[in-house]
Amino acid sequence: MIHPKLEKLLSTEIDFDIKSSFAKAWELYKSQALLHLTFMILLFSIQGLFVIYLADYIALYSLLLAPPLYTRFFLVANKSSHGQSVRYMDFFGGFGYWFLMLSIWLIAQILIVIGLFALVIPGIYLAVSYMFSALFGIFGGFDFWTSLEYSRKLVTRNWWKFFQFFLILVLMNLIGAVFVLINPVAAILFIVAICISLPMTFLVIYVVFEELTRDALSTDEKESDATHE
Repeated sequence: MIHPKLEKLLSTEIDFDIKSSFAKAWELYKSQALLHLTFMILLFSIQGLFVIYLADYIALYSLLLAPPLYTRFFLVANKSSHGQSVRYMDFFGGFGYWFLMLSIWLIAQILIVIGLFALVIPGIYLAVSYMFSALFGIFGGFDFWTSLEYSRKLVTRNWWKFFQFFLILVLMNLIGAVFVLINPVAAILFIVAICISLPMTFLVIYVVFEELTRDALSTDEKESDATHE
C-alpha cells in the first residue's frame, strides 16, 4: 500500500532547480573523482572486450551486466550525499539488485520501443518518465512495475521540466561524440569528457530524486537495504 506522503507527492505539482542540481552533483563527483574515473576505465575495458572479441554477445552484456554496473552510480551517490565513506567495492553493489535492475531495464526498453514504433511521442514520453524507476526500486524497495509506475507518475507532475532536464543530459553526453566526428584526434578528449559526463548523468538524476522524495521515502517510513537518511 502506498504511503500517504508518497501518494501526496505523486498527486501534487512539483518543481526543482536544474542548475543547483548540477552543482550538487558536481560536488558529489569531485568527492570521489578518482574512484569514478577508475571505474569508468573498467567499464570501457569491459565494453571494449565485448565489442572487439565477443561481438556476438554484446546484447547479453547490455541486458545482463550493464544495468547492475551502471546502478552503482546511484549507490555511491547515496553514500557520498550522506557523508559516508566510499570504497571501490561499493561500485559493484548494483549486483545486489541484479534481477530488479534487469526487470526494470528490460520492461522499460520494451515499452519505450513500442511507444516509438506506435506514434513516436508515447516512446519519448516513457523514456523521460522512467528516469527514476531504478531509484524507486533501490531506495523505495518497490518491485519493478511499481517502480516504473511511480517514476512515471512523479515525472508526469512536471513533465515538460523533466523533458528539458532530459535533453540537457542527452546533449551533455553527445558533446564528446561531436568532437570525434569533427576531428578523430579528439577521441582522447571524448574519453575524458565521457568519464565526467556519464557519471554526472547518474549523479544529477540521483540528486533530483533525493530532493523530491527525501520525506516521502524516509527510513522511518520505508524499510529497504539502501534508503535516504
